[in-house]
Amino acid sequence: MSKSYKHLDAIATLFVTVLLISNITSTKIVSLGWFTFDGGTLIFPLSYIFGDILTEVYGYSRSRKVIWLGFFCAFLMALTFNLVGALPPAADWKYQEAYNRILGATPRIVAASLIAYWVGEFSNSFILAKLKILTRGKWLWTRTIGSTLVGQVLDTAIFILIAFLGVFPNSILWALIASNYLFKCGIEILFTPVTYWITNWLKRQEQEDYYDINTNFNPFRFSKTS
Repeated sequence: MSKSYKHLDAIATLFVTVLLISNITSTKIVSLGWFTFDGGTLIFPLSYIFGDILTEVYGYSRSRKVIWLGFFCAFLMALTFNLVGALPPAADWKYQEAYNRILGATPRIVAASLIAYWVGEFSNSFILAKLKILTRGKWLWTRTIGSTLVGQVLDTAIFILIAFLGVFPNSILWALIASNYLFKCGIEILFTPVTYWITNWLKRQEQEDYYDINTNFNPFRFSKTS
């Protein structure tokens, strides 16, 4: 019989919620000082923090299920937005163009978002799980920051290149990748004390500190220990 947890569902819900909100708010481009990024960048790094907590406390296998849950929820959201946008508007509803511009992402943008999310999150979870074994559970900051540095560079580069290659000049693409990456990683580093506190609190609450020693890291496997 598999072990039950008091807070796993809450962490999974927060993870998916942050993902969906960041996808919607990414339709606005923001400029703050030297940084230019989409609005979703402000909150999306929290998904990596929750991803770190999931893997650190509950293990890669449970994190894998939550990552897939987020993937299908994001796909369903994008599909629903586009299907609703394709329906004929009411005669007195004058906001069809605004709806399509904000919520009707092109298939290219949707594909870029889903692929980048999938690669980035699984890379983040895999590296954190491996580093935990390598460090024997010590120096949590090396795992949370190290895994994020890899996961975020993959996520950011894949999304921008798939979504905007050929649309913007290469100089703008690299500037977007650099500014988004630095901003996201900066948030992760700033939140390290919070990540420490939540992780340690959950380990005490759940009586769990999972090590993925015999785990099969194939992202398409879903059994508890494989």
